[in-house]
Amino acid sequence: MAPLWIALAVCSIICSRAAADVGVCYGLQGDNLPPPEEVVALYKHYGIQRMRLFDPNPSALEALKGSGIAVILGVRNSDIPNIASSQAAAQQWFDTNLAPYLNDVNFLYIAVGNEVIPGGDGSTIAGAMQNIQTILSSKNVGGIKVSTAVPMTVLGTSFPPSAGQFSKEVDGVMRAILGVLSAQGSPLMINVYPYYGYVGDPANVPLDYALFRANGTVVKDGPLGYSNLFDAMVDAFYSAMEKAGGSTVSVVVTESGWPSSGKGNVTTPEIAGTYNRNFLTRLNANGTPKRPDAKIDGYIFAMFNENLKPGPATEQNFGLFYPNKQPVYHVFNPII
Repeated sequence: MAPLWIALAVCSIICSRAAADVGVCYGLQGDNLPPPEEVVALYKHYGIQRMRLFDPNPSALEALKGSGIAVILGVRNSDIPNIASSQAAAQQWFDTNLAPYLNDVNFLYIAVGNEVIPGGDGSTIAGAMQNIQTILSSKNVGGIKVSTAVPMTVLGTSFPPSAGQFSKEVDGVMRAILGVLSAQGSPLMINVYPYYGYVGDPANVPLDYALFRANGTVVKDGPLGYSNLFDAMVDAFYSAMEKAGGSTVSVVVTESGWPSSGKGNVTTPEIAGTYNRNFLTRLNANGTPKRPDAKIDGYIFAMFNENLKPGPATEQNFGLFYPNKQPVYHVFNPII
C-alpha cells in the first residue's frame, strides 16, 4: 500500500484538475445563506474555479474581486426587453453591472436570461445578446462571450437523440439566437437534468442510465450508442441546433444536478452525490457520441440548498452544501 502522503497528493491533483473543469452555480434564493465573501472563500477552499452567478449582485461581484474565479454573469430576465430596445440601454447595463468589475473579476460569459423560453416571450433575447456583444467588442473585451440559457423543454422532440428538434413555439426564437451565437463564435447554454428525465418516465428510463452507472449501451440510435442519459440529452440539443441552422454552435451545460431530499427514495444525499461525482468525471472525458471531439464544460446546480426557491421541496435541496457551509455530501475535496 502506498504511503498516506502519496495517496493524499494524488487525490489532491485529481480533485484539483476536476474542480478546474467544472463550475458550480451560486444561487441566492435563501434567507440563511452565508455572506458572499464567505461563499467565495468556500469556492477557493474546495478548488472550485468557476461560478455561475444568476444576476449582477453587487455584493457577490465585490467579493469576487481578485479571486481568480471565472464567472458566468447573468442578466435578469426582466431586464432583457430594455437592453434589446437600444444600444444606449445596453450601454447603461454594461456601465452599471460590468464595467466597475472588469479589471478585478474574470468574466467568461454573459448569460442573457435564464430559461426565458418556452414559457415566456423570447423575441428580444437575440437583440439583447447582440447589443451587449457589440459593447463588449467596442471595449476590447470581446473575449467575454454572450449567450442565453435554455432548458430541455425547448425541445419538442428529444428521443431518439437524432430526432431532436425545437418545438414550433420556440423555433423562430432559437433560430435568431443561434444566428447571433454562430456569428460571434459563442456557445449555446443548456440546462440538462437527467433527474427530471428519470422521474418523468421511471418505467422506461433506468436509474443507472440517469446516474452514469449503466454497463454498456442502453439506447441505440442508428450507429450511435448511449450508456447515459446526459449524453443522449446533449445530443438531442445538437440535433435540434443542426436543424435550426446552428450546426457550428457548441454548448456549455450551465446547470445539471440532482436533489438530495424532497421526493421518494431517489432524492437522497447518496444518490445525489453519486450523480454529481459521476457528472464531474463525465466532464473530464471526451465529447458525446454525436460529437466525440467536443469536450463539454459544465456547472453543477447548486452551491447551497436554497430555502426560498419556489416549487416542490426538491427545488430547495439541490445544494452541495448546507447554508452553514457543511457538505450535504462530498464531491470536491478541500485543497491540501
